[in-house]
Amino acid sequence: MNEKTSLEALDQATSGLKIEDDGMADRKILIAVDFGTTFSGVAWAQTRRPDVQSVIIQWPDSTTGGLEGVSSDKVPTELRYEQGQVKWGFQVDDYGLRHQWFKLDLDPTQSRGISDLSRQFPDQHALPPGYSASSEKLCTDYLGALRAHTEDVLKFKLPSSIIKSTPIEYIITVPAVWSDSAQAKTRACAAAAGMGKSLQIISEPEAAAIYALHAMDPHSIQVGDTFVLCDAGGGTVDLISYTVTELKPILKVTEAAMGSGRLCGSTFLNRIFQKFLVDKLSLNEEWDEEVVEDAMKRFDLVTKKAFRGGASEEFVIPVPGLADDPSQGVRRGKFKMNGTQVKAIFDPVVDEVVSLVRGQIAATQKKVKAVLLVGGFGQNAYLRETVRAAIDPAIEVMQPPNGWTAVVRGALMKGLSQLEPDTERVKVASRSARKHYGTEIMSRYDSSKHAKATSWWDDYDGELKVFDMSWFITKGSPVTEDRAFVRKYHKVWKVSEGPRQIVAQDILMFADPEDKGAPIYKDDGDVKHLARLTADLSCIPVSELMQKLGKDGKMYYVIYYEIEMTYYSAQTKYCLVYKQVKYDSVTAEYV
Repeated sequence: MNEKTSLEALDQATSGLKIEDDGMADRKILIAVDFGTTFSGVAWAQTRRPDVQSVIIQWPDSTTGGLEGVSSDKVPTELRYEQGQVKWGFQVDDYGLRHQWFKLDLDPTQSRGISDLSRQFPDQHALPPGYSASSEKLCTDYLGALRAHTEDVLKFKLPSSIIKSTPIEYIITVPAVWSDSAQAKTRACAAAAGMGKSLQIISEPEAAAIYALHAMDPHSIQVGDTFVLCDAGGGTVDLISYTVTELKPILKVTEAAMGSGRLCGSTFLNRIFQKFLVDKLSLNEEWDEEVVEDAMKRFDLVTKKAFRGGASEEFVIPVPGLADDPSQGVRRGKFKMNGTQVKAIFDPVVDEVVSLVRGQIAATQKKVKAVLLVGGFGQNAYLRETVRAAIDPAIEVMQPPNGWTAVVRGALMKGLSQLEPDTERVKVASRSARKHYGTEIMSRYDSSKHAKATSWWDDYDGELKVFDMSWFITKGSPVTEDRAFVRKYHKVWKVSEGPRQIVAQDILMFADPEDKGAPIYKDDGDVKHLARLTADLSCIPVSELMQKLGKDGKMYYVIYYEIEMTYYSAQTKYCLVYKQVKYDSVTAEYV
């Protein structure tokens, strides 16, 4: 009896049973999606069985069209449109143009979207950004195909009665440096793809860290230990650092330094190899594109994973159809590469990663215990040994188990802990703010810091005032998650002007790329608008509005209110509160 038949029989046998279980109403299926630049992964679990967590490894290919064409821990983040149909993942063969790297176009503000490597070694088969489809459409179509496939797979893993009666929720990963706009676009694309509007979001390096730290031997971790996590993937390399603050009842960590990242993943090895191959062999009279495709497959699947850095290593690359050329090492349709040649391909990319690791270690300003390498590229032996040789010998370099799927596994753990708090095993208690956040307020004029030209006379208080910035979060400062903190504000206007129906407060941010500190005035530097909070007070009787006598002898309305801020893994919620009533809530960029 095959798997499908046995599940159908189970459905029939249980279809008439009424299960008396008070917990059924709370049962959910959580699906985690690691939406990667070059590869994406999916994992799932039921809240009733959070200990049973599964990674999807079955994917349709270009020939069978079924669920089980290819077995892999991840699926390529690629699309091709053919005759009105969407081909995705392994359905996109190696021949012809395809859409790649479209996820990065959701956030064009990130400088890491373009790197020296991407300029020097473009993909010959990648369609240019925006060609025939927007990044939002590409992401929506890809996530829609991923969702549909995942839910099809679940139909063969669980009885149909469970599938039909159990709500499905999603959690998706985003880069740690994703802007508010990019996060909103990601959420909108996921919702349009059918992943629901109650979507959870988590940053990629935090997800990877949750899994990697959970997978470590607990006896090897002490309070005060600092770890640098390097998520080296196909397109991007992201780093983040954590210091252990508690071991029991669960492992708690705080971010030790702001995260960093760059576009220097393992895909660039393929691009550099392709250029090497063309420069070396394209003059052979039998050269054509099929030679490149066969050679690229072998390099990607074998050479890239097996290389350890030795000059004496040899790798045989198939170049079918090429004429024998002893001077170029071509014989019987095969081309031999030595370790020195492979090292020359690896070094431009590996050097970038090493630079990021050393920079992150320095940024912690702490004694780092270990560097944890995760991601597909993070499993490479040559990268591991090069990092080890480039840093303090006292710092261990480790490759946690399931490194390629650490992000999606950690996202699933985080999502389950949000739905079932008792399942939480690793908690990120605080992070380092990546920008300055604040509001513009009225302040008493201070000649030691304010320009006289910016001052004005305040009739209510009878003194000189200025409009300047109040930064409630400064770049690099620790931010505690899941706990609201409050700032008090007030607005004043003359009673003769009549009651105001709307009170508004703008939230502003400043990236401070050169770390010079936050400006005094919002017009100094590149201060940007993040969100606007408003309170509609029209329903409040005028008699209940507070009135006070100003220094000028006139009556003024005075409104005291609060802004409540709560920071989560990948988002921030701001709420305007007046007389203990929450009037407006805005979900904005995480810090």
